[in-house]
This record gives sequence, structure tokens and C-alpha cells, in this order.
Amino acid sequence: MPLKSIQARRSGAKNRTAGVPLKGDGQPERRTALPPLRPAVKARLEQAVLDIFSHSDFHKANIRDVAKRAGVSFSTIYKYYGSKERLVFAFVDVWLGELTDRIIDHLQGIEDLKEKMRKVLWLQLDYYERNPHLGRIIFMTLPMATWMADETFKQKKMIHLYLDVLKKGQAQGVLNPNVRAGVLLDFMLGMVQRSFTMWAQRGQKENLAGQANVIFEMLWRGMTCDPLSKK
Repeated sequence: MPLKSIQARRSGAKNRTAGVPLKGDGQPERRTALPPLRPAVKARLEQAVLDIFSHSDFHKANIRDVAKRAGVSFSTIYKYYGSKERLVFAFVDVWLGELTDRIIDHLQGIEDLKEKMRKVLWLQLDYYERNPHLGRIIFMTLPMATWMADETFKQKKMIHLYLDVLKKGQAQGVLNPNVRAGVLLDFMLGMVQRSFTMWAQRGQKENLAGQANVIFEMLWRGMTCDPLSKK
């Protein structure tokens, strides 16, 4: 399933690291800037990355596979991205940025902590259900050790958004204050990853986002100060 909703909204300004050569630490290289890739070329590369890396072993797929599928020369891809890893990470960074922006937009006007967290969980499950190729790449294909060493793994905007909400919940005495907010975040995101992985393994037969309320109530009981709280 192509990420049509993502592609329709994307502009050159929102492509973040896509099309910008990166160093080993994930930062843009300090060299003569390359002209931006044409939108049509980026779109073909995006679709090729989705198709190939959502169904192939990461270590067996290569830039030549992407070049052939996208109809873009190997030299062009290498010039702009430098390696297979940087190519994939650059697009993953864009896609996760889209999810972050969507979460920020949907949280506007929601004041209740529980409902805010419920919405965040639903938005994640819905996003990956609508874009299963992306979910497969992030949760099932990317080599974690390699991605974690890249700057794009940090997703600072998204993580800070989550942590701010969780820390406020702890300060209000609603969420468990005896662990770091990061532990609560791991608890939530771990459930998202496992839910998607098993949904994909079982053939995507159920409505993934439709399970959000049931899953959230279990998470909420595990994260609040009083497991029996009805808040």
C-alpha cells in the first residue's frame, strides 16, 4: 500500500534529510550543496524504498535494487545519500516527522491527560495500519543497532512531545512517579510495536486501530499510581 496520504502532503521544505548527503553521525555533510531532487524523483525513490525494504531482508537489498525499481540512476542515489542506510533512514525520518505533526495537530484542544494519551495511542496504531509498509520497515526490517547509531533514530520532536505529557502526568500525581518518564514511554511504545508486528504476522486481518481503546485501558492501569484508578 503506497503512502499516498504522506506523499500528497509532502513538500520540498518538509523533506528534512531526504536528498541531503549525510555523514556517519547522521548530520548533513559540509560540502557544496546539491540541487534538490525533483519531486517526481523523490516520490519514485520513496515508493521503491517502501516496496523493497518492507518485504526484503535489509542486508540483502541494495541501492541497485532501489535504482532499478525507481528508475533512478545508481550514481544519482549514491550522490545524494551515500549509502543504503542513509537512504532508508532519510525517508524514515520524513515519515516519522509526518506522524509527529499529525499527533500535534490532533492533540490541540484536549486537556484531559487520559484522553490525550488515549488519542496518542490511537493515532500511532491508525498511522501504521494505514501505512503497513512503513510499519514493517520500522518494526521488522531496520537493523536496530545501525539505526540507533544514526541521528534520525532520536526523533527528538516526537520523543519530547511524549515525555512532556508523561512528566506532567507524574507531576499531577496521576502517573507512576517511581520510574522515569522514559520507562512509561517505553511501556507504551513497546505495546505499539508488538501490536503492529503480530497484526502483520497474522495477515492484517483485524482492525488494528480498532483495538486501541482496549489496549489503552490495560496500559493506563499499568501506568497510573493506583492500578484500580478509574481516572
